[in-house]
Amino acid sequence: MALFGKRNGEVDPAATAAHGVSAMEGGSIAAVLSAVALIFSAYSLWETSLKEADVRVFVPPVIHFAAPYQNSNFEVIAVPVTITNEGARTATVLSIELTATDPRSGAEKKFYAADFGRWTMEKTRTGAYEPFAPISLAGRTSRTEQVLFYTRGADQKPDELIRAIGPYQFEVKLDLAENNTRPAVSFERSLLNYDARAFNEGTLPLYSADWRASSNAPEN
Repeated sequence: MALFGKRNGEVDPAATAAHGVSAMEGGSIAAVLSAVALIFSAYSLWETSLKEADVRVFVPPVIHFAAPYQNSNFEVIAVPVTITNEGARTATVLSIELTATDPRSGAEKKFYAADFGRWTMEKTRTGAYEPFAPISLAGRTSRTEQVLFYTRGADQKPDELIRAIGPYQFEVKLDLAENNTRPAVSFERSLLNYDARAFNEGTLPLYSADWRASSNAPEN
């Protein structure tokens, strides 16, 4: 019977093969885990450091305007603007442009971002505004300001665009330093009443029809 038994020190081929397979499986799992960790590391680096600036613009349901000077084309439109940078790299807003359109006549008027703050005649007389300056947004940050847009040039017609009760169309467009893109948001706001006496102290509001904010952010 001893002829059929295993000799001392003899290697079992089946055990050796099983050990090899186990080692190979262990190595494969380790390689897969390493690859997954590398992918997550690369994604984290992209999201936190390398992703280009991604600027979103938000405008609330209510904006304001004033036309304080008779026989002048000067108008001011006050728009509370929230700007967010969803990217990782810094975004710099060099300037902001606003275009207002009367859909009834098709008349269009362009405005530039001049100051920050709440518009009043008294503050205008004393110059008590913070002048607009380029806005720097680090990655994953935001900033909210009430931007005062003034008529861009004495040749802008009509003299007073916003006067009739009803809806008006607007577009706020940003000029970024980092790339050639110009993030913009279009929206409609309606004038519910007009009384020029309001301009002696302040402004008149224009409202969103659905009382919702407007933005250029992708819809979910």
